[in-house]
Amino acid sequence: MKTGGKKADKTRVRVTEGGGNVFAELGLPNPEQELLKAQLSLQIHATLRSSGMTQREIAAILGVQQPQVSLLMRNRAGSFSVERLLEFLTALRQDVQISVRPARNHHGSVSVVSA
Repeated sequence: MKTGGKKADKTRVRVTEGGGNVFAELGLPNPEQELLKAQLSLQIHATLRSSGMTQREIAAILGVQQPQVSLLMRNRAGSFSVERLLEFLTALRQDVQISVRPARNHHGSVSVVSA
């Protein structure tokens, strides 16, 4: 009697460890800026999720329309500038600190550190 099972696929998958910026690895333009926007939008997303406010209440605080809050709630902030994302964080009563120091490598990097 047949069991209907398939033989295990023995195809090997090659995995390469990334360098920390998926946007650069994908060859997208302005990868550092895109990474920063992703990190900021993650902070905004976490702040909105824990706020307990409705999207309309959040929209009033941020000075945007409710559909834009919906984008932020789904962690989709691609259309917002870094400056605007920083404004959103401060409007949500978050302190933002920017630190500049000499780069360890030949090229500097940008990162967001949350407390």
